Amino acid sequence: MAEHTQISPEITVHHEPSSSTKRIWKVFWILLIITIIELGLGLLIYSLDLPEGLKLLLIKIVIIILSLSKAFYIVSVFMHLGDEIRNLIMTIAVPLLLFTWFIYAFLHDGNSYKNLRNKYDKYYEQRSKQQVEMKKESKEESKQEKEEKKEEIK
Repeated sequence: MAEHTQISPEITVHHEPSSSTKRIWKVFWILLIITIIELGLGLLIYSLDLPEGLKLLLIKIVIIILSLSKAFYIVSVFMHLGDEIRNLIMTIAVPLLLFTWFIYAFLHDGNSYKNLRNKYDKYYEQRSKQQVEMKKESKEESKQEKEEKKEEIK
């Protein structure tokens, strides 16, 4: 019975924040700063009314680089890949980079196909212009019909 009346030492011990708590706060502040920079650049795009050109493209590229750096930082800290061996990191990073390259390559190839199709297939270009003209004519006809109905109602 004497052992049941004693207070356990775990209850009375005061715990200091561990080094992992400090690391989490460090990660929080770093991600917060990067996010504020991204938001500032995003608002800068709309507030300056930059023309489509090099400055706008440069700002967009900086935002993409900051977003990717945040993603890699989150993966390295919260998925503990920063502490892992190089081979494990490469098994995750290489497929991710290949996937990103595939997306870019497919989008670029699709855009190239669209441009070449319009350039070399004159029939396609002519047909697409006819459809646009037909749509304009049908809109004008529908406007005339609406006006006629309004006049009949009056």
